[in-house]
Amino acid sequence: MRRFLCILALLTLVFTSCSEAKVKQYKVKVVKEYPHDVTSYTQGLFFDGGKLYESTGQYGSSTFRIVDLETGKPLQKLDFGAKYFVEGSVMLNGNLYILTWQSRVVFVYDAATLKYKSSFSYPREGWGLTTDGKQLIASDGSANLFFMDENFKVERTVTVKLNGNSIRYLNELEYIDGKIWANVYTTDMILIIDPKTGVVEGTVDCTGLLPKNLRDMNTDVLNGIAYNPADKKLYLTGKYWKRMYEVELIEQK
Repeated sequence: MRRFLCILALLTLVFTSCSEAKVKQYKVKVVKEYPHDVTSYTQGLFFDGGKLYESTGQYGSSTFRIVDLETGKPLQKLDFGAKYFVEGSVMLNGNLYILTWQSRVVFVYDAATLKYKSSFSYPREGWGLTTDGKQLIASDGSANLFFMDENFKVERTVTVKLNGNSIRYLNELEYIDGKIWANVYTTDMILIIDPKTGVVEGTVDCTGLLPKNLRDMNTDVLNGIAYNPADKKLYLTGKYWKRMYEVELIEQK
């Protein structure tokens, strides 16, 4: 029921905002599809230095991995203890940062070697994590985005609003060309957000991205946005999805 109400509320806001020119409406066009590991409960997805990285959740099976895009298989993998539910991840200034959901712990690794460096406490639930190259940007399932230094000290917070209404369940994040992209958990919608104001400037409707014939009883929601700045390609996937998709945006007039 919560998922249904969340989707209904979001669609209502999107419909209402269609009359506002500042909120652009997009759908996705599949350019190419790739295998995705169906054991991956995708939490974080990003490129760094041309490599694709993915963090995956669930107690007892959380991992961080370097992924071969062509096969979907891990080239290198870190496993986490059963008490940790891994969430978003990102690299900044030579460090890899990995959030946990309710353990309120952040893990820090050397980005080049994936060797453990340290861990420290985190004051809220960990959901999504990205960077603008200067700050870390995190979500916690609310309508807020937290801009933090490398010690996770909050320097500012913005509330994400679509058509003047706060949007909750912000989850996986990606920073693309000066904007924050946020997956809205339990929906097929991605928001394109102005990082200065929190105002939603665009919505991306990913309904039907994963076709019914590739779904089974384990298939979960859309979650996973990765942009490769080297070739400007955009990739989407979901939790336990059998595919990862290179996509293009098609603006709806």
